[in-house]
Amino acid sequence: MGVQNKYGLYHIVGNVWEWVSDYWSTNHNSEPEVDPQGPKTHPSNERVKKGGSFLCNEKFCNRYRVAARSHNTADSGASNLGFRCAK
Repeated sequence: MGVQNKYGLYHIVGNVWEWVSDYWSTNHNSEPEVDPQGPKTHPSNERVKKGGSFLCNEKFCNRYRVAARSHNTADSGASNLGFRCAK
């Protein structure tokens, strides 16, 4: 099964798309950056979600991987969309 994390969980990547605080943009700097901040706002309030979910399959979610990025409006909700608490 693999190694448990400190909370006793296995393989938590891919359970739900993970909301992040960045606004969505397709205009990216071509130079490498550490912790790029992205735009300060978005006209339709779209935020980044990353990772993928238990609903992903090759027909409609072909980029399913930890680094995958997509977007939804900030008021979206679904069973395959969540967030991660971090300090």
